[in-house]
Amino acid sequence: MSAFTPEDLAAVTQLYADYAAAADNGDWDAWCALFTEDCRYRLVPRENHERGLPLATMDFESRGMLQDRAYAVRETLFHDPYYQRHVVGVPRLLKEEPDGWQVEANYAVFRTKLSQPTQVFNVGRTLDHVLRTPEGPRFKSRLVIYDSELIPNSIIYPI
Repeated sequence: MSAFTPEDLAAVTQLYADYAAAADNGDWDAWCALFTEDCRYRLVPRENHERGLPLATMDFESRGMLQDRAYAVRETLFHDPYYQRHVVGVPRLLKEEPDGWQVEANYAVFRTKLSQPTQVFNVGRTLDHVLRTPEGPRFKSRLVIYDSELIPNSIIYPI
């Protein structure tokens, strides 16, 4: 396995920080822009991933589908309002490829509903294919694997 150059590690770490900030701030246009046009985003429980089962909680196959989700979150979904806060571990290089990297990172998402204490909402890891692009690193694919088989009520915002 190759190592990130310091510049590559800084750029990939910035991509992960930008992703967390966009999701936490509800800036769904910025969130979508962190993916390539022909991206894939999947949110799956750990058990399904480990058993090779295809069922996903969320599964988007292009930036257009991400933009549809962003529109739904902003305009059509009704739910109790809440804030979320991502804490993301340092990205770990799994494999260097000619066009980018296979990367893994652990995450925790905390949720705060109005007038309620903050709760741990979702914890797991991501397996990502990150591409080098003229705009900087972008997600070609993002597989979000959450540890718990139970999720509270529903997941409105992408993790």
